[in-house]
Amino acid sequence: MGFFDKFKQLFSGDEKSPVDINKRFDLLGRTGQGSMSKVWRARDRQTGKTVCLKVLDREKTLKFEARFPGLKKPSEGEICLLLKHQNIVTTYEHGLTTDKEPYIVMELVDGVGMNFLVETKHKDLEGNRVNYLCQYASGIEAMHKAGFLHRDICPRNVMVNSEGIVKIIDLGLAIPYKPEFCKPGNRTGTVMPPELLKRMPTDHRVDCYALGVTAYELFTGELPWEKKASAQEVWRAIVNSVPRDPRGLRPDLPDDVVALLLKSIDQEPKRRYQTPGEFRDALTQLSGKW
Repeated sequence: MGFFDKFKQLFSGDEKSPVDINKRFDLLGRTGQGSMSKVWRARDRQTGKTVCLKVLDREKTLKFEARFPGLKKPSEGEICLLLKHQNIVTTYEHGLTTDKEPYIVMELVDGVGMNFLVETKHKDLEGNRVNYLCQYASGIEAMHKAGFLHRDICPRNVMVNSEGIVKIIDLGLAIPYKPEFCKPGNRTGTVMPPELLKRMPTDHRVDCYALGVTAYELFTGELPWEKKASAQEVWRAIVNSVPRDPRGLRPDLPDDVVALLLKSIDQEPKRRYQTPGEFRDALTQLSGKW
């Protein structure tokens, strides 16, 4: 079976003809590149809209899909179309290009990545950390209620638009929230909790853990563990070491913020916040304007 036939399976139910990207869109400039895709700001000649056009690498996408042998996993485009929430980027269309690569057409978010705000210690974080994190939690909560896990929650995969609205922009590693997709061994994501690294069965709390790590970054500007030379060393630290005390990075943090951050990334899943909604509720109880 060739690439085209395999991708027809991945995009089951999509009867559209392949799209010639260069004829359909004016590519106005690259807006980013992920490990499995390229992203452009583009003008859609059919609608006249300026959109975000994401084109996935076909071989890397197939390699990821191969992690779920015998399972009918929806494609990223199919998942994106199912999710309608103000904190998740709106998807208009998906399909295959004439080069047999999956493409996704989404709203163009006018704003900046949350990773940029963290890395530059941007002034817009002041007084907005709780607001941004609550919105992020709401988007993740909507995904879980729709029956999907994100599996790659981090500042790089979310934007804040010019109106201060948080938008989850990348669902490339999302999976159905079903037991057969949560079996031990499928280690994916930018931030992986101890149970995932130890190849244990996982559930929605992998997203809760990653959301906690994002919160830690927003409040301290750093990750909960010291920088390491390799990913393997980071994984060992996550499994074997307790997270750094946030006050070692930011001494002015009050007790309630420190307690929230450490609970959200506890090595034991049952001691963490159990849902994005529970985490959001705890954020709203913090003293001070963060």
